Amino acid sequence: MDDHPIFRDGITQLINHQPDMLVCGGVCSAAQAMSSVEELKPDMLIVDISINGTNGIEVIKSIRAQYPTLPALMLSSHDENLYAERALRVGARGYIMKAEAPEKVIEAIRRVLDGSLYLSEAIGGRLLDTFLNGRTSNGCGSAVDQLSDRELEIFHALGEGRSTREIALTLFLIVKTVETHRAHIKEKLKVQTAPELIRAAVEWVNSQANQ
Repeated sequence: MDDHPIFRDGITQLINHQPDMLVCGGVCSAAQAMSSVEELKPDMLIVDISINGTNGIEVIKSIRAQYPTLPALMLSSHDENLYAERALRVGARGYIMKAEAPEKVIEAIRRVLDGSLYLSEAIGGRLLDTFLNGRTSNGCGSAVDQLSDRELEIFHALGEGRSTREIALTLFLIVKTVETHRAHIKEKLKVQTAPELIRAAVEWVNSQANQ
């Protein structure tokens, strides 16, 4: 499931070149996802964060509620430091960045099909450290953990300097919806003004980049 046809075609060709793998279908929106799973009965899902109408984490959550044994791999351009843990929480069996080499993508797919987890060494080590030592936070880190997956997407985009209109276009949302999410983020982070929100977002994005 990916909303970019060129990338979807590329990953399809990569998988279909494997002697023991075949892509049985592809969709670009959350609305198509459940019906396609029911019809095609795949052995696993490969899902991107960015999907028309919602996000990949919500899609996995919904499908896993009905098909709890269906494995899913998150394959995305979004930073694994932001989304890998959230993907695992809703039932994904792995997370890999689109920038990885094709052989790594195939390795991740095979690992998930075999019933194992797949994470990069860096993120796997970080999550293990979090599990062993407890979550640490600085700045507004603990408050950011309270954000929904969509709110986190928007908060991250704000920290990258994107405008409300740019975010709406990127996430296939209307401007009013993004503004509503911004209001909820402000409430959860206990900030009063738009400049305070932007400053908190920029500081948080910078802190993530330095981890």
